[in-house]
Amino acid sequence: MGLILLIIGTIGWHLGMYGMFKKAGIAPWKALVPFYNTWEIVRITNIRRYWFWLQLIPIAGQFITIWITIIFVMHFKRVNLIHHTLTVLFPFLYFPYLGFSEKEKWYGADVLKHYHKPASREWIDAGIFAVVAATIIRTFVFEAYVIPTGSMEKTLLINDFLFVNKMSYGPRIPQTPLSFPFVHNTMPFSKTLPSYIKGVQLPYKRLPAFTEVKRNDVVVFNFPEGDTIINLPDYGSAVTYYDVLRYQFKGDRDALNAQFPVIVHPMDKTDNYIKRCVGMPGDVLQIKEGKLFVNDQPAFVAPGSQTEYLVETKGTALSDDFLKEELGIDADNAESQIRPGGKAGVYIINMTPGEMEKVKKQPNVVSVAPFIDTQVGMTFPHDEVNYPWTRDNFGPLTVPKKGTTVPVNAQTIAMYRRVIVTYENNKLEENNGKFFIDGKEITNYTFKQNYYWMMGDNRHNSQDSRFWGFVPETNIVGKASLIWFSWNKGPRWKRLFNGIN
Repeated sequence: MGLILLIIGTIGWHLGMYGMFKKAGIAPWKALVPFYNTWEIVRITNIRRYWFWLQLIPIAGQFITIWITIIFVMHFKRVNLIHHTLTVLFPFLYFPYLGFSEKEKWYGADVLKHYHKPASREWIDAGIFAVVAATIIRTFVFEAYVIPTGSMEKTLLINDFLFVNKMSYGPRIPQTPLSFPFVHNTMPFSKTLPSYIKGVQLPYKRLPAFTEVKRNDVVVFNFPEGDTIINLPDYGSAVTYYDVLRYQFKGDRDALNAQFPVIVHPMDKTDNYIKRCVGMPGDVLQIKEGKLFVNDQPAFVAPGSQTEYLVETKGTALSDDFLKEELGIDADNAESQIRPGGKAGVYIINMTPGEMEKVKKQPNVVSVAPFIDTQVGMTFPHDEVNYPWTRDNFGPLTVPKKGTTVPVNAQTIAMYRRVIVTYENNKLEENNGKFFIDGKEITNYTFKQNYYWMMGDNRHNSQDSRFWGFVPETNIVGKASLIWFSWNKGPRWKRLFNGIN
């Protein structure tokens, strides 16, 4: 459908220009030659020639081309906002009308000598320019992002406002270009109404980067399992479609789709997540008793990272003043960070390594030890027989790297199925224990792109790669660079303009 619309739009644009050139006294065949046609428009409308060359700038140039065509349309004595809107949004229909309608004619430069913009039009033009400029900046340079959950605490806090640098890893060309400006995948004041039109889809393309993703960068990316969601406020990416499919409907898609409203997001319109990149392509990761190892070496532990500890006291609870002043736990967030440990005097407290040392020194504390989760079956790759892992004892696992080859069999297919089918667009079939891609039997598979492993710094309160797997390089949005504002019942002044480490 997208390809058909693109073809229709291209033909309509050039066909209209053919007729408009003829009316303007330009050899009409020149309208069919890319860039030569805009050179002729610049020439006949007396636009300064440097604007022709500026339109060759990637991304910004397409808006200059649109402006050049608006000037051309104005020489047909079409100077109102409605005509300019038609020029921008529906040129494949409007240009043929101007070019072939007997009611329309070319007036040339004289028509503009008597044209003066009203003040209201000046404001509208300024507003349109601002929207276009802001859209370019948001799409290709940086974007403001608000931390919605506590998965990165206390490195990042809920209602930290960040700048995400899209230039760092190379900005992506929008794959879904027809969307409402300044929002991501839902309309303003709505949690379920899509903000985009899927009819036009462009291929994935990333512009040159200043740097590559590095281990331990804090990265914003499109949630890989957010491509299909249950479109209800309490579901979305919080309770994923695939988890409901696995555990509630036992793999029965038809039953799930019949019961819930389901939508499929384009890749670039899945929810944005922010995590720390702990695993690079080719890295071997393993979690042992809650501690992460990368390539058999202890991984970096962010100073603000949190995990749960089992705290045994002499029967008396830690004082409210200590909890608030030293651990930042007050009545409003106590339930999210401290809970009963199963018997009197024992508590499970979510805290940083530094806070844990303070708790150890309290006179009524007997012992402090990491709380280790033993629940099997909720983690990636959701194959308890071959991978009986928990979130605190996980792996070893190798992050896929472009060009490397892995065996494909009954033991490994759960690990790589989504990579092969969803992220690398292959048709995979299984028959009598054998696997086929596009009808050809395979016993191994070579990755077409790089992947990353993302984890939240709040290790026991983070929906991350331990639960849904690898992040394709295509899903990378940008690097979280700066906290420009923070709010919790008032500004958190100490966090303003802090870098993110």
